[in-house]
Amino acid sequence: MGKLFYVIGKSSSGKDTIFQRLLKEESLKLRPLVLYTTRPMRAGEEPGVQYHFTDEAGLKALQEQGKVIELRAYDTVYGVWKYFTADTEATDLESGDYLGIGVLESYKALRDYYGSERVVPLYIEVEDGERLQRALNRERAQEKPRYAEMCRRFLADSEDFSEEHIREAGIEKRFYNRDLDACMEEIMACMKNTVF
Repeated sequence: MGKLFYVIGKSSSGKDTIFQRLLKEESLKLRPLVLYTTRPMRAGEEPGVQYHFTDEAGLKALQEQGKVIELRAYDTVYGVWKYFTADTEATDLESGDYLGIGVLESYKALRDYYGSERVVPLYIEVEDGERLQRALNRERAQEKPRYAEMCRRFLADSEDFSEEHIREAGIEKRFYNRDLDACMEEIMACMKNTVF
């Protein structure tokens, strides 16, 4: 029986870096959980790699088949873009282990769908001051920094990842990302103990 390891954390906690490093770790033999989106494909993206790209009709067809596990919609300046996880042939937990990344709400939906014995949360945590500094450094490096959005996201994460919400999600184990290599070692040891 395969597992779905799901990397969760506030913005600038290092979850994207950890996700990429775990996928490259050959000893773990992880497959990526690729989400679906209705947004247009960007330059350099490939279907089935970053996302499975679809449209509203494709989303509706998956919903009618009962395949959509969780769905989020974002109102952008280009219209509403939807991101969702679907149970399709692209994800077969019977044949191996997967690695996903997302938010607390998507983790809970996946846990409820596949079962808590199959979905393992990898909650990444960083002290708020350090996390804010990382976010600021990353934003400063952008051609057009969007500091207001950075602040909005920081504050929204404080609410979305409140201690109450973390408890409600049943997350007990936390991985503190003070030192990336040490954090990776701890995560990999936990994953190997869970699988083998």
